Amino acid sequence: MSRPVRPPRPVFEPESLPVESTGADLPAVTPERLSADGLRARFEQQLRWEAEPREVLWRDDIDPRVAAVLIPLVVRDAGLTVLLTQRADHLSDHAGQVSFPGGRHEPTDANTIATALREAQEEVSLDPQRVEVLGALPDYLTSTGFRVTPVVGLVHPPFTVHADTLEVADIFEVPLAFLMNPANHEVRVLRWEQGERRFFAMPYPRADRSETGGHYFIWGATAGMLRNFYRFLAA
Repeated sequence: MSRPVRPPRPVFEPESLPVESTGADLPAVTPERLSADGLRARFEQQLRWEAEPREVLWRDDIDPRVAAVLIPLVVRDAGLTVLLTQRADHLSDHAGQVSFPGGRHEPTDANTIATALREAQEEVSLDPQRVEVLGALPDYLTSTGFRVTPVVGLVHPPFTVHADTLEVADIFEVPLAFLMNPANHEVRVLRWEQGERRFFAMPYPRADRSETGGHYFIWGATAGMLRNFYRFLAA
């Protein structure tokens, strides 16, 4: 029996969608946990916590593709930052979106940690020797059919990054404290004839406000994984 024909995914501008709520009423992460030592200690603990509900597949007739990303936490004097990329506009998956360095698991990768480190080196030339891997968050299933393992690591200066322009349009850093503040976690809603979808967004102001929009629009799977990181640290 043939499967029913599914309607196409809606085309929409996520930044134009309304904000339904924020996490302003949620507990803050203690400052100690936003330090390198605090993160090391947290990953050594076995505290129970619940991940956010996973994304809903646009199609349920495909097996998710295995992938991994690196959540690179840069050790700066002023506090930890998260290194992020803006994907190139011509890519077939998540074009133009803010992402962690990462990609599909290759047969030559020993495990998902190896995938994350390899992809970070290929995309932004991050030396794996500068990364102290702390652990991983639960796999994140994206609506586009990827099962992503978020690998968390401390990036120790000095290091340099350089974008692979075939995949990456921009590299930037956001303070971890900003991203772990639930008041900055927006829930936006997409409504169309087939139903509703909600997603997290965390707009971050650009240093150069002359850029279109004035901020980096962190949303979708990247924001969803950051939200789970908040849940992990707040537990």
